[in-house]
Amino acid sequence: MNLLVNIDHVATLRNARGEGYPDPIEAAKVCEEAGAAGIVFHLRGDRRHIRDADVFRLKDHVRGKLDFEMAATDEMLDICIEVQPHLCTLVPEGREELTTEGGLKMESVFDDFNSRVIPRLKDSGIEISLFLDPNPEDIRLAHKLGVDAIELHTGTFANAPDGKKQHELTRLRKGAALINELGMKANAGHGLNLENLPDLLETIPNLNEVSIGHALISKSLFWGMEKTVKAYLEIIEDFYGS
Repeated sequence: MNLLVNIDHVATLRNARGEGYPDPIEAAKVCEEAGAAGIVFHLRGDRRHIRDADVFRLKDHVRGKLDFEMAATDEMLDICIEVQPHLCTLVPEGREELTTEGGLKMESVFDDFNSRVIPRLKDSGIEISLFLDPNPEDIRLAHKLGVDAIELHTGTFANAPDGKKQHELTRLRKGAALINELGMKANAGHGLNLENLPDLLETIPNLNEVSIGHALISKSLFWGMEKTVKAYLEIIEDFYGS
């Protein structure tokens, strides 16, 4: 299983002062040198962290997998197809939200994705992933669209009180099993950290990759980015092997 690092909040820190540092591209380089398999970024409509110039520089400098998270707008489709990342992860996006608050509701987006979004991405040759809650109905509708992967939203598990964490882990385990049964890759992300990642990996033996950003970048302020990435990789290797 691979670790992808989301470097959005390196750009958040940079933008806070309007200076040119810290540079998210430099952060991506350090993460990959420490062993991360690739980099994730979310280009939002309001450009609150990652900006257009960052996207093209990341494409030029990232050696591993590049995952472009985005809302399914025509603007983002145009940029994604021009950049040609390895993976496009489609996520819901609310202007007022602090961070992505849940998975796509497939029943409400299915027709639009089927007619407008998915055909353009497939024609470009970019792999497609959808960010979903572990609901069987959503997973089956995603399969009908012919996408390559589903990233399971782990935020509900991460934020659940202790008495409900096992329930959320069971939902995620069943969701990942259904994704694999239908022939898609099962990824996971949102709210994961050094404390809860072991529980997730112990419960779900068939994940393809995990995406971790805010907690990793935050810990890096104290530990340094190289040490922090390696700490996450050690956890993954304990469950999945090197």
